[in-house]
Amino acid sequence: MTSLTLPDIAIQSQAQATPLDWVGMCGIALPIQIDGCSVLAKADAGVSLVDGKSRGIHMSRLYLALESIEQQPLTSLSLRHLLADFLATHEGLSDSAYVRLTFDFPLKRPALVSPLAGWKGYAVTLDARIENEMFHVELSVDVPYSSTCPCSAALARQLIQQQFEADFTGKNLDRDKVLDWLGSSQGIVATPHSQRSQARVQVRLRNHQTQLPLTDLIDEIEGSLGTAVQTAVKRADEQAFALANGQNLMFCEDAARRVHNALRQQTWVTGFTVRVEHAESLHAHDAVAVSRWQW
Repeated sequence: MTSLTLPDIAIQSQAQATPLDWVGMCGIALPIQIDGCSVLAKADAGVSLVDGKSRGIHMSRLYLALESIEQQPLTSLSLRHLLADFLATHEGLSDSAYVRLTFDFPLKRPALVSPLAGWKGYAVTLDARIENEMFHVELSVDVPYSSTCPCSAALARQLIQQQFEADFTGKNLDRDKVLDWLGSSQGIVATPHSQRSQARVQVRLRNHQTQLPLTDLIDEIEGSLGTAVQTAVKRADEQAFALANGQNLMFCEDAARRVHNALRQQTWVTGFTVRVEHAESLHAHDAVAVSRWQW
């Protein structure tokens, strides 16, 4: 029986075909190992199509090349090799390559005071590309935190002062009575408003950076804000969280500057965009601040 060569329509020439910036696939399920964790990611993979006569690219070659990052910890170097494979299998067709990985990154976080701990998932996007023979890697992560409004805190304190004056003017101050008053709803007549907030941070890594410092990035963001949302807690942890909020009053502008200043200290960062969103509990709209830096 004579074997037949299967037709490959993609390689057929097409007169005056328009070059394309990006051709590939989106939403490929791909297990990866990153920063000590195994996660299931969604991969977008593609290359440019600069040959003005070729009808299409070889998508199966991109798909098969992705297998190279399944069996080893994901690093900048492995991503660089992956993109080089994309281009090598499309020699003459493409001059740039791109891969995006999106996944939830799990971290087990301890409670503030008690011995409890729980898992938090962080939405992560990793972008790697080769363009104009230059290799770039960017890490993006969403970090939730709590923000307490400095203005509402000041207004609440004023109301408490007024209530204190009303309750104790003309009376002899007794320490025990004042302590009771401070611990009652009669005395603390107002509280500041706080809201769950989110820092969305994208950083560009130095080209010589070998590891992908995802946990370090999350730790820096949470540490700079001081009010990361919690997992499993006891009452002592909830009280410690209230203390952290009271000691870290911040508008969205304050939060953006905190993260900005923390990232500027990191030697593995060459640029970043910080976007903080405070989901207002006072208003029906959100408060947002953005900060950018480029080395």
